Amino acid sequence: MPISLANYQTKTKAAVRAFWSGRRAASQKQAEKGEADRGERGAVTAGNNMDGFIGLMTDLVRSNGLKDAEIHLTRKALTLPGFFRPTKLWDMLVLDRGMLVAALEFKSQAGPSFGNNFNNRTEEAIGTAHDFWTAYREGAFGDAPRPFLGWLILVEDAEESRRSIRDASPHFGVFPEFSDASYIERYHILCRKLIQEQLYTAATVLASPRKAYRSGEFSGFEDLTSLASFVSTFAGHIAAVAARQEELF
Repeated sequence: MPISLANYQTKTKAAVRAFWSGRRAASQKQAEKGEADRGERGAVTAGNNMDGFIGLMTDLVRSNGLKDAEIHLTRKALTLPGFFRPTKLWDMLVLDRGMLVAALEFKSQAGPSFGNNFNNRTEEAIGTAHDFWTAYREGAFGDAPRPFLGWLILVEDAEESRRSIRDASPHFGVFPEFSDASYIERYHILCRKLIQEQLYTAATVLASPRKAYRSGEFSGFEDLTSLASFVSTFAGHIAAVAARQEELF
C-alpha cells in the first residue's frame, strides 16, 4: 500500500491558523475580563493551541493502515514510565494491540522572550528523549520494536526570532554553527542534531508570523528537519507497523 501523507500541507496551514487564532482569542478574552492572567500568559495558558497538529498526525495514523490503533489524547492516558523519573506526560501516544507505536511532543514559542525559552526547550527535549530511550532499553514498554519518537515546535516568525545572536564563552569556543545564528536557526540546528544523535526519529521547526491566523502561512528548512521529512518518516513508520501487524495477525 502506498504511503499516504494525508494532504499534510493544507492541514498544516489549518493547524497554524487555529494556533494563532486560539492565542488571539484567549488574549482578548483575558484582557476583556481584566484578569491578571492576560496578554501573552493568557494566550499560553489557554491550552489546546496545537490541536491541529495532533489532528494531522491522527489522520496519518488512520490513513496508513492502523485504522484500529489506540490514539490517546486525554491527560489520564498520556503517561509513560520513565527511567530517571517515575513517569512522563506526552502530548500524543499511539498504541496498537498493546504495543507502543509512537510518542509525540508538540511545542510552541512566541515572543517577546526567546532566549530563556529556547534554553528551556532544548534541555527539556534532550532530557525527555534520553529518559525515554533508557526506559525503552530497560524494557519499560515491553518487548516491542523501536517506537517512533517525534518532536515538533512552532516558533513565532518575528524580528526578534530572526535576529542574529552572539554568545560569549570565555574558556572554550562555541561550535561554529551557532555563530550569529538566530533563534529560529538554532531550533533548526537543535532539530537536526536531535535526529542525527538518534534522540528523536523526526524533529521539525516551523516558523510562522502572528498574522498567519488569517493565512496559515509557515516556513521551515529544506532538509531532514523539514515538515515533509517529519510527515513522511512518521507515515512510513505507521505503514511499516501496519504491515508487520497484518503479517502476524
